Amino acid sequence: MNDITSESGGMMITKMNDLLNWARLSSLWPLSFGIACCAIEMMGSFASTYDLDRFGVFPRPSARQADVIIIAGTVTFKMAERIKRLYEQMPEPKYVISMGSCSNCGGPYWQHGYHVVKGVDRVIPVDVYVQGCPPRPEALIGAILELQKKIEGETLAGNTAIV
Repeated sequence: MNDITSESGGMMITKMNDLLNWARLSSLWPLSFGIACCAIEMMGSFASTYDLDRFGVFPRPSARQADVIIIAGTVTFKMAERIKRLYEQMPEPKYVISMGSCSNCGGPYWQHGYHVVKGVDRVIPVDVYVQGCPPRPEALIGAILELQKKIEGETLAGNTAIV
């Protein structure tokens, strides 16, 4: 952040983009949505041992309240329609984390099954991929930090003015 702090007055001057990006990256609200075994690891990340709350990550029950969707598990063609609908219901800006081998590339199931999508990126755009089968909670925390870095470098479209 570009800031100038006055020692006596405690005033900070910064760019509007930097301030808004800081606010967005400090309060990510993922949709509490899990499909398969990776969802157990995702739930573990929200539990007291790993505590994603300390990063400002609070799961939300509705797509209209969420700005991040974590796809955790095997995506079937039947579920792909629902994932796309949930993604379209999310407000802008919205982000996607693909968690686990099954959601990244179909995992061990896509070769021998006609029902598995070979990666959720064929349905919705993915911002961050988490490796593993199933990935550990530490890997999801790393993905959240990676997403925060991405948000920090974004430039908001249009001119934003404070009146």
